[in-house]
Amino acid sequence: MSEDLHALQRRLAEFAAARDWQQYHTPKNLAAALSVEAAELVEIFQWLTPEESATVMSDPRSAARVEDEVADVLAYLLQFCEALGIDALSALAAKIERNETRFPAVRRARPDRADRTAERDDREEGEGRGREG
Repeated sequence: MSEDLHALQRRLAEFAAARDWQQYHTPKNLAAALSVEAAELVEIFQWLTPEESATVMSDPRSAARVEDEVADVLAYLLQFCEALGIDALSALAAKIERNETRFPAVRRARPDRADRTAERDDREEGEGRGREG
């Protein structure tokens, strides 16, 4: 990224101040604006199939729309965080840590290991050591 979040927050604050908009940038209004912009991002994908949505960035027109809405969402999120004194990156890091504890990674057997385990179970069952039903 070319600019860090704090520099972008300063630019957004300066932009709003130059237009006397900061009076409207209350947490309530910013949360509402964030919701509206997120809905506009959803609208782009609303009627696309999963396959179409995965390739939306390959069309320059739709890619530009997606990027504009992502920018709007991020701008309002950063302004919301600024208004409430939230460090967005620290909040995200803390949330990831909580989620790592709440939702531990699931270990998955490698396919070849799973196949060998199934073969062993089949052999054991044939030898009389299998589970009883």
